[in-house]
Amino acid sequence: MVILSLPKNGTAYQNKFMTLTKTQIKALIKSENLSISPLLEEDQIGDLTIDFRIGTDFLVTINGSNPFIDASLNNNDKFPIKNSFQETRRKLGETFLLHPNQTVLVSSLEYIKLPSNTYAELTLRSSYLRLGLTISAIVQPGYCGCISMELTNINKVPINLTVGAAIIQARLFEISESINYFEKKRKYMCQVRPVMSAVAADSDLKRLQSIWKQNNYVT
Repeated sequence: MVILSLPKNGTAYQNKFMTLTKTQIKALIKSENLSISPLLEEDQIGDLTIDFRIGTDFLVTINGSNPFIDASLNNNDKFPIKNSFQETRRKLGETFLLHPNQTVLVSSLEYIKLPSNTYAELTLRSSYLRLGLTISAIVQPGYCGCISMELTNINKVPINLTVGAAIIQARLFEISESINYFEKKRKYMCQVRPVMSAVAADSDLKRLQSIWKQNNYVT
């Protein structure tokens, strides 16, 4: 993939994002610049992608005590996000039923450490896309931890998933400069279990809450 950019002086230049192939991925693993563990099967590394498996821990959306999932700060934490999720665990080979319009947060079985100049784009494997599941995410350069999956069933019927199944695939892209992943504080750093949304920590929500309080004379 090549993206043409136009700087202020009007001279075009190229930023190159190179898709890594199986040979390059295996070379990175051999040199220990890329770490993926465990790799249960040789064919998890395809020509352009790496398959990742469903892990054993889940956070599932439920109809709990909250009337809605509150992604604002205007209710004085009356409806904490944690009340809309339930933790559950399965063993490898067991199944997990994902109901229509339900979202589940799950981490990959594999632990990954990306090079500082490589990021990953996540998509579902075609076989699972055809069942009505959705996912779309990227993994930042230098990330270490299990990969977070946010799976939603947009089908009209429940989908029964097997724990440990290779469900998502990651395409690796090498960028032209290295990024220090640990240079700034991140909300989801090096997680090994699914973590529910930390939207309440967003600085823009705090500023918007302050404006809302002023407009509504809330102390």
